[in-house]
Amino acid sequence: MTHSPPILQACGLRVQLGHQPVLDGLDLVLPEGRITAVIGPNGCGKSTLLRSLARLLKPQTGQVLLDGQDIHRLSTREVARRLGLLPQSAQAPAGIRVAELVARGRFAHQGLLRQWSEADARAVEQAMHATCVAELAERAVDTLSGGQRQRVWLALALAQQTSVLLLDEPTTYLDLAHQIEILELCRTLNRDDGRTLVLVLHDLNQAARYADHLVAMKDGAIAASGHPDAVLTPEVLARVFGVNARILRDPLHGTPLILIDGLGRVIHHQGVARADKIRPI
Repeated sequence: MTHSPPILQACGLRVQLGHQPVLDGLDLVLPEGRITAVIGPNGCGKSTLLRSLARLLKPQTGQVLLDGQDIHRLSTREVARRLGLLPQSAQAPAGIRVAELVARGRFAHQGLLRQWSEADARAVEQAMHATCVAELAERAVDTLSGGQRQRVWLALALAQQTSVLLLDEPTTYLDLAHQIEILELCRTLNRDDGRTLVLVLHDLNQAARYADHLVAMKDGAIAASGHPDAVLTPEVLARVFGVNARILRDPLHGTPLILIDGLGRVIHHQGVARADKIRPI
């Protein structure tokens, strides 16, 4: 019996920006048909990892495999048919309207023998309704608020209709209600459409609630990965974030509920990492 390769994986990935390695020998296999949340402190390499997985950065060594194929050997159009990315700081051309920008998500489906179709129009319309930007269709993107722009970029990614979707901080600039809206949409895309999603999130409780799989990063490496119950422990949070944390059980969702009890410093004692409170001098 033959087994299909993982849908997306990194093997020995080393990415250097300038003279500084940001990722160094990183190995990662993303579970297919699941929601993976990548967590970690600022500057630990989360965005670099997503950009590398999306073929925007070429590693110095190692490779990214998409369905078992080296992603850098695939054409841009072929990658765009299979993998979508919501970048952290996307820039739209000056004066472009919302509908025009979202329609760019369909470029991978165009070609010499296939021009704009009703299927493309439906995909754009569905993406705009799903992200609640349909009423903004004729507005210039550069006149929108940060939260509105974020939802427009997400609509563009959804319009690609890819099986893999990478979202770098998709809740940035959004108020709490819209954050939950976007995360519920991600869950729907996963549960109903079977899409594989990878989200960079800062809110640990949201990551615990919505992700099936967690990847905790520190200093360009993976500090822990697995089910949220296995990753969101006081020991891991002390080592990764330098905080004292208590882990309870969310009474509504049954997921880990993290309570932060101040900053800490990680002390290694007999091979076990723990966090002690920093006491004021």
